[in-house]
Amino acid sequence: MSRLPFTDSHVHFFDMRERRLRYSWLEPGGDPGETAWIGEYGAMRSERYHAEDFLAETRFQNVDRIIHVQAALGTEDPVDETRWLQAFHDRLGVPHALIGDADLTVPHIAEVIDRHRAFPIFRGVRDLRYDGTPGNAAWENGYALLGKHRLICCGNPKLEHAADFARLTGRHPDVIFCVDHALFPLQRDKAYFDWWRQCLRQLAAIPTNVMKISGLGMCDHGWTVASIRPWVLACIEAFGVERSFFGTNWPVDRLYSSYGDVLDAYAEIIADFPGHEQEMLFSGNANRIFRACGG
Repeated sequence: MSRLPFTDSHVHFFDMRERRLRYSWLEPGGDPGETAWIGEYGAMRSERYHAEDFLAETRFQNVDRIIHVQAALGTEDPVDETRWLQAFHDRLGVPHALIGDADLTVPHIAEVIDRHRAFPIFRGVRDLRYDGTPGNAAWENGYALLGKHRLICCGNPKLEHAADFARLTGRHPDVIFCVDHALFPLQRDKAYFDWWRQCLRQLAAIPTNVMKISGLGMCDHGWTVASIRPWVLACIEAFGVERSFFGTNWPVDRLYSSYGDVLDAYAEIIADFPGHEQEMLFSGNANRIFRACGG
Protein backbone atom coordinates (compact mmCIF):
# COMPACT_ATOMS: atom_id res chain seq x y z
CA MET A 1 0.00 0.00 0.00
CA SER A 2 1.08 3.62 -0.49
CA ARG A 3 2.37 5.13 2.74
CA LEU A 4 4.18 8.12 4.16
CA PRO A 5 7.98 8.28 4.09
CA PHE A 6 9.23 6.40 7.13
CA THR A 7 12.20 6.99 9.39
CA ASP A 8 12.91 3.68 11.11
CA SER A 9 14.14 4.70 14.54
CA HIS A 10 15.21 1.22 15.70
CA VAL A 11 17.24 -1.01 13.38
CA HIS A 12 20.07 -3.46 14.13
CA PHE A 13 22.88 -4.58 11.82
CA PHE A 14 25.26 -7.32 12.90
CA ASP A 15 28.00 -9.60 11.62
CA MET A 16 29.03 -12.64 13.66
CA ARG A 17 32.22 -12.88 11.59
CA GLU A 18 33.60 -9.53 12.75
CA ARG A 19 36.38 -10.40 15.17
CA ARG A 20 36.22 -7.10 17.06
CA LEU A 21 32.46 -7.23 17.60
CA ARG A 22 30.54 -9.49 19.95
CA TYR A 23 26.79 -10.14 20.08
CA SER A 24 26.35 -12.11 23.30
CA TRP A 25 22.56 -12.13 22.94
CA LEU A 26 22.87 -13.96 19.59
CA GLU A 27 25.47 -16.49 20.67
CA PRO A 28 24.34 -20.11 21.16
CA GLY A 29 24.57 -21.15 24.78
CA GLY A 30 24.01 -17.66 26.16
CA ASP A 31 21.88 -16.91 29.18
CA PRO A 32 18.31 -17.81 28.09
CA GLY A 33 16.91 -15.48 30.72
CA GLU A 34 18.31 -12.49 28.85
CA THR A 35 16.14 -13.10 25.78
CA ALA A 36 13.38 -15.51 26.87
CA TRP A 37 10.71 -13.00 25.86
CA ILE A 38 11.83 -13.16 22.22
CA GLY A 39 10.88 -16.81 21.92
CA GLU A 40 12.65 -19.18 19.56
CA TYR A 41 14.94 -17.01 17.45
CA GLY A 42 17.22 -19.45 15.69
CA ALA A 43 16.18 -17.79 12.43
CA MET A 44 18.07 -14.67 13.53
CA ARG A 45 21.30 -16.52 14.24
CA SER A 46 22.59 -16.03 10.73
CA GLU A 47 26.09 -14.88 9.90
CA ARG A 48 25.07 -11.30 9.33
CA TYR A 49 22.45 -8.64 8.77
CA HIS A 50 24.10 -5.74 6.93
CA ALA A 51 22.84 -2.42 5.62
CA GLU A 52 22.55 -4.01 2.17
CA ASP A 53 20.28 -6.72 3.58
CA PHE A 54 17.98 -4.17 5.20
CA LEU A 55 17.82 -2.04 2.05
CA ALA A 56 16.94 -5.05 -0.09
CA GLU A 57 14.25 -6.23 2.31
CA THR A 58 12.57 -2.84 2.68
CA ARG A 59 13.04 -1.32 -0.78
CA PHE A 60 9.28 -1.14 -1.50
CA GLN A 61 8.32 0.26 1.92
CA ASN A 62 9.22 3.96 1.45
CA VAL A 63 11.87 3.91 4.17
CA ASP A 64 13.49 7.31 3.97
CA ARG A 65 15.96 7.23 6.85
CA ILE A 66 17.39 4.67 9.26
CA ILE A 67 18.57 5.05 12.85
CA HIS A 68 20.74 2.22 14.09
CA VAL A 69 20.62 1.29 17.77
CA GLN A 70 23.42 -0.60 19.50
CA ALA A 71 23.37 -4.30 18.63
CA ALA A 72 26.85 -5.37 19.73
CA LEU A 73 26.88 -6.52 23.34
CA GLY A 74 30.00 -7.61 25.19
CA THR A 75 32.42 -5.99 22.73
CA GLU A 76 35.69 -5.04 24.38
CA ASP A 77 35.74 -1.57 22.81
CA PRO A 78 32.19 -0.27 22.13
CA VAL A 79 33.52 2.30 19.67
CA ASP A 80 34.38 -0.52 17.28
CA GLU A 81 30.70 -0.93 16.42
CA THR A 82 30.33 2.79 15.75
CA ARG A 83 33.36 2.67 13.44
CA TRP A 84 31.87 -0.35 11.63
CA LEU A 85 28.51 1.38 11.13
CA GLN A 86 30.05 4.64 9.96
CA ALA A 87 31.69 2.65 7.16
CA PHE A 88 28.24 1.55 5.95
CA HIS A 89 27.10 5.17 5.94
CA ASP A 90 30.19 6.31 4.06
CA ARG A 91 29.60 3.66 1.40
CA LEU A 92 25.80 3.43 1.18
CA GLY A 93 24.44 6.51 2.94
CA VAL A 94 22.85 4.44 5.73
CA PRO A 95 22.35 4.44 8.62
CA HIS A 96 21.63 8.15 8.86
CA ALA A 97 22.23 8.30 12.63
CA LEU A 98 23.29 5.83 15.30
CA ILE A 99 23.02 5.19 19.01
CA GLY A 100 26.20 3.51 20.21
CA ASP A 101 27.10 1.21 23.06
CA ALA A 102 28.62 2.57 26.27
CA ASP A 103 28.90 1.60 29.91
CA LEU A 104 28.15 4.91 31.60
CA THR A 105 29.67 3.74 34.88
CA VAL A 106 33.26 3.32 33.69
CA PRO A 107 35.75 5.92 35.00
CA HIS A 108 36.89 6.80 31.48
CA ILE A 109 33.39 7.35 30.07
CA ALA A 110 34.26 10.89 28.91
CA GLU A 111 37.03 9.44 26.73
CA VAL A 112 34.69 6.75 25.34
CA ILE A 113 32.11 9.38 24.42
CA ASP A 114 34.72 11.56 22.77
CA ARG A 115 35.91 8.65 20.61
CA HIS A 116 32.31 7.89 19.61
CA ARG A 117 31.84 11.55 18.70
CA ALA A 118 34.64 11.37 16.16
CA PHE A 119 32.13 9.61 13.86
CA PRO A 120 29.66 12.02 12.20
CA ILE A 121 26.51 9.87 12.53
CA PHE A 122 26.91 9.22 16.28
CA ARG A 123 23.98 10.69 18.25
CA GLY A 124 24.01 9.07 21.67
CA VAL A 125 24.31 5.87 23.68
CA ARG A 126 22.38 2.91 24.98
CA ASP A 127 23.68 1.27 28.15
CA LEU A 128 21.62 -1.91 28.12
CA ARG A 129 21.30 -3.01 31.73
CA TYR A 130 18.61 -3.82 34.28
CA ASP A 131 20.46 -3.43 37.57
CA GLY A 132 18.80 -0.57 39.39
CA THR A 133 20.66 2.05 37.37
CA PRO A 134 18.80 5.12 38.75
CA GLY A 135 20.45 4.60 42.14
CA ASN A 136 23.95 4.30 40.70
CA ALA A 137 25.86 7.56 41.19
CA ALA A 138 28.54 6.61 38.67
CA TRP A 139 25.87 5.91 36.03
CA GLU A 140 24.21 9.26 36.67
CA ASN A 141 27.54 11.05 36.37
CA GLY A 142 28.06 9.40 32.97
CA TYR A 143 24.50 10.26 31.96
CA ALA A 144 25.08 13.91 32.87
CA LEU A 145 28.03 14.07 30.47
CA LEU A 146 25.72 13.43 27.51
CA GLY A 147 24.08 16.83 27.81
CA LYS A 148 27.37 18.59 27.20
CA HIS A 149 27.39 17.26 23.64
CA ARG A 150 23.62 17.22 22.90
CA LEU A 151 23.63 13.43 23.02
CA ILE A 152 20.66 11.12 23.56
CA CYS A 153 20.36 8.22 25.98
CA CYS A 154 18.14 5.32 24.87
CA GLY A 155 16.83 2.75 27.32
CA ASN A 156 13.90 0.57 28.29
CA PRO A 157 13.74 0.57 32.09
CA LYS A 158 11.77 -1.99 34.03
CA LEU A 159 8.38 -0.75 35.16
CA GLU A 160 9.44 -0.88 38.79
CA HIS A 161 12.22 1.60 37.97
CA ALA A 162 10.05 4.03 35.98
CA ALA A 163 9.53 6.51 38.82
CA ASP A 164 13.25 6.48 39.62
CA PHE A 165 14.10 7.11 35.96
CA ALA A 166 11.60 9.96 35.88
CA ARG A 167 13.34 11.59 38.83
CA LEU A 168 16.80 10.99 37.37
CA THR A 169 15.97 12.33 33.92
CA GLY A 170 14.21 15.29 35.51
CA ARG A 171 17.49 16.23 37.20
CA HIS A 172 19.21 16.48 33.79
CA PRO A 173 16.98 18.53 31.46
CA ASP A 174 19.79 18.94 28.93
CA VAL A 175 19.73 15.20 28.07
CA ILE A 176 17.04 13.62 25.91
CA PHE A 177 16.03 10.23 27.30
CA CYS A 178 14.42 8.00 24.67
CA VAL A 179 12.13 5.30 26.08
CA ASP A 180 12.69 2.35 23.75
CA HIS A 181 10.16 -0.29 22.70
CA ALA A 182 7.08 1.44 24.17
CA LEU A 183 8.51 0.87 27.68
CA PHE A 184 8.81 -2.81 26.81
CA PRO A 185 5.46 -4.23 28.01
CA LEU A 186 6.17 -7.84 28.94
CA GLN A 187 2.56 -8.88 29.54
CA ARG A 188 -0.79 -8.21 27.88
CA ASP A 189 -3.40 -8.50 30.68
CA LYS A 190 -5.46 -5.54 31.93
CA ALA A 191 -3.79 -5.24 35.35
CA TYR A 192 -0.38 -5.06 33.71
CA PHE A 193 -1.65 -2.58 31.11
CA ASP A 194 -2.91 -0.26 33.88
CA TRP A 195 0.45 -0.44 35.71
CA TRP A 196 2.37 0.08 32.48
CA ARG A 197 0.25 3.11 31.53
CA GLN A 198 0.83 4.64 34.96
CA CYS A 199 4.58 4.23 34.44
CA LEU A 200 4.29 5.82 30.99
CA ARG A 201 2.73 8.88 32.54
CA GLN A 202 5.47 9.15 35.15
CA LEU A 203 8.13 9.21 32.45
CA ALA A 204 6.10 11.44 30.14
CA ALA A 205 5.86 14.08 32.88
CA ILE A 206 9.51 14.93 32.15
CA PRO A 207 9.50 17.17 29.03
CA THR A 208 12.86 15.90 27.73
CA ASN A 209 11.75 12.25 27.69
CA VAL A 210 10.53 10.90 24.34
CA MET A 211 8.73 7.72 23.31
CA LYS A 212 9.85 5.24 20.67
CA ILE A 213 6.99 2.91 19.72
CA SER A 214 8.70 -0.23 18.51
CA GLY A 215 9.31 -3.89 19.24
CA LEU A 216 5.75 -4.72 20.28
CA GLY A 217 6.00 -8.14 18.65
CA MET A 218 8.66 -9.34 21.06
CA CYS A 219 6.11 -10.10 23.77
CA ASP A 220 3.07 -10.53 21.51
CA HIS A 221 4.28 -13.05 18.94
CA GLY A 222 0.90 -13.42 17.26
CA TRP A 223 0.15 -9.72 17.30
CA THR A 224 -2.65 -8.11 15.31
CA VAL A 225 -3.59 -4.51 14.71
CA ALA A 226 -6.26 -4.90 17.39
CA SER A 227 -3.83 -6.35 19.94
CA ILE A 228 -1.22 -3.59 19.63
CA ARG A 229 -3.61 -0.68 19.10
CA PRO A 230 -4.18 0.09 22.84
CA TRP A 231 -0.44 0.10 23.52
CA VAL A 232 0.37 2.36 20.57
CA LEU A 233 -2.38 4.84 21.40
CA ALA A 234 -1.54 4.89 25.12
CA CYS A 235 2.06 5.85 24.26
CA ILE A 236 0.90 8.69 22.05
CA GLU A 237 -1.67 9.82 24.63
CA ALA A 238 0.96 9.95 27.39
CA PHE A 239 3.81 11.60 25.46
CA GLY A 240 1.83 13.51 22.88
CA VAL A 241 2.27 13.52 19.14
CA GLU A 242 5.27 15.86 19.45
CA ARG A 243 7.36 13.41 21.52
CA SER A 244 6.36 10.05 19.99
CA PHE A 245 7.60 8.23 16.89
CA PHE A 246 7.67 4.76 15.33
CA GLY A 247 10.37 2.13 14.86
CA THR A 248 10.40 -1.55 13.91
CA ASN A 249 13.18 -3.27 15.90
CA TRP A 250 14.29 -4.94 12.66
CA PRO A 251 15.35 -7.70 12.11
CA VAL A 252 14.32 -8.98 15.58
CA ASP A 253 10.62 -8.36 14.96
CA ARG A 254 10.90 -10.08 11.60
CA LEU A 255 10.36 -13.23 13.67
CA TYR A 256 6.71 -12.25 14.08
CA SER A 257 5.67 -10.52 10.84
CA SER A 258 6.85 -8.86 7.66
CA TYR A 259 8.24 -5.32 7.63
CA GLY A 260 5.28 -4.00 5.67
CA ASP A 261 2.86 -5.52 8.16
CA VAL A 262 4.35 -3.38 10.94
CA LEU A 263 4.16 -0.16 8.94
CA ASP A 264 0.65 -0.93 7.73
CA ALA A 265 -0.44 -1.54 11.32
CA TYR A 266 0.95 1.81 12.46
CA ALA A 267 -0.74 3.54 9.52
CA GLU A 268 -4.10 1.92 10.28
CA ILE A 269 -3.94 2.78 13.98
CA ILE A 270 -3.33 6.49 13.35
CA ALA A 271 -5.42 6.75 10.17
CA ASP A 272 -7.80 9.24 11.84
CA PHE A 273 -4.98 11.55 12.98
CA PRO A 274 -4.47 14.80 11.00
CA GLY A 275 -2.01 14.39 8.16
CA HIS A 276 0.72 16.51 9.76
CA GLU A 277 0.55 14.41 12.94
CA GLN A 278 0.91 11.21 10.93
CA GLU A 279 4.01 12.67 9.28
CA MET A 280 5.45 13.58 12.68
CA LEU A 281 4.97 10.03 13.98
CA PHE A 282 6.32 8.36 10.84
CA SER A 283 9.35 10.57 10.28
CA GLY A 284 9.38 14.17 11.43
CA ASN A 285 9.94 13.64 15.14
CA ALA A 286 12.63 10.98 14.74
CA ASN A 287 14.46 13.09 12.18
CA ARG A 288 14.42 16.09 14.53
CA ILE A 289 15.28 14.26 17.75
CA PHE A 290 18.08 12.10 16.28
CA ARG A 291 19.22 14.78 13.82
CA ALA A 292 19.02 12.17 11.08
CA CYS A 293 20.80 13.48 8.02
CA GLY A 294 19.18 13.12 4.62
CA GLY A 295 19.85 10.20 2.33
